[in-house]
Amino acid sequence: MQFYGQGLLAGVILSLFIISNPIAGMNMSAYQAEEEARLIAMLLSAGRIVIDRNQSLINDPNRDNKGFTPEVFERQVIEEFRIRTGVDLTKPALTHLRGNVIEVLGELLKSSKEIVAEAQPVINQTGVGFKNFIPATFGSRVSERFSRRSGIGLKQTTLQPRNPKNAPDPYEAAVLQRLLTQPSQSVTISEMPEGDNNLRLLIPIYYGSDCLQCHGEPAGQLDISGYPKEGAHEGDLAGAISVSMPLKKR
Repeated sequence: MQFYGQGLLAGVILSLFIISNPIAGMNMSAYQAEEEARLIAMLLSAGRIVIDRNQSLINDPNRDNKGFTPEVFERQVIEEFRIRTGVDLTKPALTHLRGNVIEVLGELLKSSKEIVAEAQPVINQTGVGFKNFIPATFGSRVSERFSRRSGIGLKQTTLQPRNPKNAPDPYEAAVLQRLLTQPSQSVTISEMPEGDNNLRLLIPIYYGSDCLQCHGEPAGQLDISGYPKEGAHEGDLAGAISVSMPLKKR
């Protein structure tokens, strides 16, 4: 199963964990960028959760028209995002969001729906169980398309990438290494690295129990998609959703 697998526990943003630069030193532009980056990461996380919840339907080999359309996906994502953030994307005028945040989130939602639309032939294929349209596959495709369109860096990353596109850059690798030494917790890592005009934000992702069929033990055994298992345990760090927000655009 390609990067992460099913049922990952994406950390809900409950607290702010600053690695180096104090938040008090940020100007209003940086505060707005942080809010936007946080919501981008949470919207991608919501999409991954919806894909995960529908795995039994997606992988049903006996149904052809499964009804998991882009419109159904959109409704479920909007509700999941509302529950996790308090932001209702169907009522943008009532949100507290500043600047072009709603526009950017709309672009991410559009990219997400397009990926689900393009996957319809696979989703509705009969006679085949595992379709490999999993949260990781969805997230990689959406992140790449959204980043290309928006100029905002969005990716899934891990220290043990199955997909080379998910390999961490030096900053991400340093953060992930630090997270390895800490207990699983719901945090947001947000900072402005010295000499970098990008606000960097990461939400850690931890392995859930149903991830272990592809990422658990025994390490090295091939999983259903042909990748060697990592030997992970429930609660281990799987990786992170990473956002790189250029401040010059704020």
